[in-house]
Amino acid sequence: MDEHYIKHPTAGVIRMQDFLFTISIIANHKRVRRLLRLMGVLAIYPKRNLSKLGKIKYIRPYLLRGLSITKPNKAWAIDITFIPMANGFMYLTAIIDIYSRYIVGWGLSNSLEAKCSLDVLKEAIAVHGKPEIVNSDQGSQFTCEGWINYLEKENVKISMDGKGRAIDNIFIERFWRSLKYDHVYLFPAEDGIELYRGLKEYFHYYNNELSHQGINRQIPATLYKPAA
Repeated sequence: MDEHYIKHPTAGVIRMQDFLFTISIIANHKRVRRLLRLMGVLAIYPKRNLSKLGKIKYIRPYLLRGLSITKPNKAWAIDITFIPMANGFMYLTAIIDIYSRYIVGWGLSNSLEAKCSLDVLKEAIAVHGKPEIVNSDQGSQFTCEGWINYLEKENVKISMDGKGRAIDNIFIERFWRSLKYDHVYLFPAEDGIELYRGLKEYFHYYNNELSHQGINRQIPATLYKPAA
């Protein structure tokens, strides 16, 4: 099971059960689940819903549909995901420049307080300048007074996914997939310090070394930095 998991880190209980059957090992789903827990790998699959709706009065329309994004800082996308560790878990906020796929900001937190995401955004703007648009889901972190007031004060347009439409934020969703399958699931961290160090290395690799099919196999940094 351990060897199969290393090759296929996204295999859950059912797929692992099917694999065992192919090598003539019969095990019910309860036993497979127990063995995965003993291996310390079952918990890598996020089960929490991080997108609790905020106040309706702060929800804004989706502005990216049909929009031509032809330069850096035209539009950023922000989201939060759950990152498991051997000892607990943390929440990761990341902001991606949609044109270049460059990660302009990220941060770890042990809570879902709106301030955590806002701090990541403020730091990204301090380093890279203001985008024209920031897109998010309708989660409570982004449909609150502090988030809306800050972006309006900075004259940044606010865009939000339609309710239940993760595809509206497809670029950050694809990034989460890359991050989790290429790093988090393969190298689960023991604690927050190890997680931070590993993520820092991965973000550097992603921005400066990894080519992307969606941008004609170019590297995000080559598209973002010269033009930003």
